[in-house]
Amino acid sequence: MTRTPSDSNAYPHLMEPLDLGFTQLRNRALMGSMHTGLEEAPNGFERLGAFYAERARSVGLIVTGGIGPNPEGAVMKGAAKMDTDEEAREHRVVTDHVHRAGGKICMQILHTGRYAYSPDLVAPSAIQAPINPFTPRALETDEVEKQIDDYANCARLAREAGYDGVEIMGSEGYFINQFIARRTNHRTDKWGGSFENRIRLPLEIIRRVREVVGEDFIIIYRLSMIDLVDEGSTWEEVVHLAKEVEKAGANIINSGIGWHESRVPTIATMVPRGAFSKVTARLKGEVSIPLVTTNRINMPDLAEKVIAEGDADMVSMARPFLADADLIAKAAEDRADEINTCIACNQACLDHTFQGKLTSCLVNPRACHETELVYEPVTQARRIAVVGAGPAGLAAATVAAERGHQVDLFDSASEIGGQFNMAKKIPGKEEFHETLRYYRRMIEKYGVNLHLNTRATKETLAGQGYDEILMATGVYPRTPEIPGIDHPSVLGYIDVLKKEAPVGRRVAVMGAGGIGFDVSEFLTHEGPSPSLDPDHFMKEWGVDVSVETPGGVEGLQPNPPQPPREVALLQRKTSKPGKGLGKTTGWIHRSSLKMRNVRMVPGVEYHHIDDEGLHVSINGEPQVLAVDNIIVCTGQEPLRELQADLENAGETVTLIGGADVAAELDAKRAIDQGSRVAAAL
Repeated sequence: MTRTPSDSNAYPHLMEPLDLGFTQLRNRALMGSMHTGLEEAPNGFERLGAFYAERARSVGLIVTGGIGPNPEGAVMKGAAKMDTDEEAREHRVVTDHVHRAGGKICMQILHTGRYAYSPDLVAPSAIQAPINPFTPRALETDEVEKQIDDYANCARLAREAGYDGVEIMGSEGYFINQFIARRTNHRTDKWGGSFENRIRLPLEIIRRVREVVGEDFIIIYRLSMIDLVDEGSTWEEVVHLAKEVEKAGANIINSGIGWHESRVPTIATMVPRGAFSKVTARLKGEVSIPLVTTNRINMPDLAEKVIAEGDADMVSMARPFLADADLIAKAAEDRADEINTCIACNQACLDHTFQGKLTSCLVNPRACHETELVYEPVTQARRIAVVGAGPAGLAAATVAAERGHQVDLFDSASEIGGQFNMAKKIPGKEEFHETLRYYRRMIEKYGVNLHLNTRATKETLAGQGYDEILMATGVYPRTPEIPGIDHPSVLGYIDVLKKEAPVGRRVAVMGAGGIGFDVSEFLTHEGPSPSLDPDHFMKEWGVDVSVETPGGVEGLQPNPPQPPREVALLQRKTSKPGKGLGKTTGWIHRSSLKMRNVRMVPGVEYHHIDDEGLHVSINGEPQVLAVDNIIVCTGQEPLRELQADLENAGETVTLIGGADVAAELDAKRAIDQGSRVAAAL
């Protein structure tokens, strides 16, 4: 018999219901807030309802993406807000979907303050955020009262829209947080100055929201427990605010970690799992309402551990529910090995958000596309050959087999994964192990016939009765035409990452795309990866998790270990190295390499390579880089020589992944394309 999430013994603390008095949550898993872009899309609310409904079947509580309480508070001009009855009615389709699925959902009220991407932004003081081109207007004293009234009105409308509660966003450097911190509040009226004055805004918002929604409505307050910016809150102030938040009428306190402008990464894949749960744990016993911890908790075993050790009463996971809508259901049924784990890459979620695109997920392209990317069972099974067990091939083979096709998957290597097997070796990218574990399980579950150590040829495929052949053979490295490129000191990135060729102490990396950055990261680390050790990570990035120093960072500097090599990362373009990296992670990669003294050099012209080293001109000035090794990371070309032979033999061949378009080993595109092709077979 299949067990439900409430009667599982696999993760007893995670699956235990949480009683709030007037309502009960079925378990301790909270799906955290994420802006999806569907909030503003055509037919977006119907699609948003389908997105949440798939997750509502098992999760304890859902919190929506941020909805502005007024136009000036929305994330950008024209972005989602709720200040009219008409807007509230639009949300009914979302809450109805969730309630029909048996779930509960809270709407996050998000006022972005000086983070709003709009010329109409307002804040406590006219101080421009370093991540926003717009400077806010400081609110007048009476205008602050209007903002509070707008919060209360928004909460009232949320209740009318059918929501079970609201989350008041008071962290991450947004509007409320801006009033609380000395960094952004330079006011001299009753809303600024002393700490009591600076916390007046959140407390008044909670009180007025409670007045209009009544007692039988969930109020979550998202409290910034460690700001990770100078002039942030101290731990004493965090505790004081938490106690006042409880008195004001909140039912739950959710943890906020870091401001968006912080120099410290908080959710990207190089952050250790559960790195900040001990911050939440320090607040246990100070308040009597449930506490939620968050950030880089992506699997049920860690969620169970956090709750079992008493660090929190609930665990918030946001992106993990993009990766797998059934995460909690699988955990409850002892199927954790089938969970499609969030790898915290940000490539299809946060990067999309900041580019104005719809959110999705690198490892699960159905996320936010549930109504149009559907894996329907087939009425007639076909024989499908997939050549190449990299990201595109794995996605295509497993989706096709899940739908009921007969699939043969070929790869000349001894293991599945393709380029993922190099990515997982990069410090900070260990999560790729989870993606490969997931695909191994899906191959087994759906009966994909896996042929490893088998190079597919025209003879093994042509005339064998395949209805479709999907060519996912990937890429091969591009070799630049430079005299001396065959010198013994020259290595390719495959030599370094896959074949583990010895590399000297002085290194030049040619090419500053994603692969060049990864190779530089790999070469400047030794010993355990900081992404696997929270203490190591905090020391390296200069963080005091006790928050005895304001914001947990004031007066502290990053303290990385001495790198084992001297690395120069070179690119021909004159633009900033790493410009093409992820919108939300590129700065982290650049910061990490800077901490390891990597020289990032644009505007390089390559001349030749000899025993002296790499001869170049930098900004027109000739020089010789006396290095032990030169690592070539200068792009890729599609590997598809088998295509013509098969098509000449009358076979139907479809190119997917890198074999179709070679572009910086784009796993997001590869998995999406492989999944969509398989869904259409």
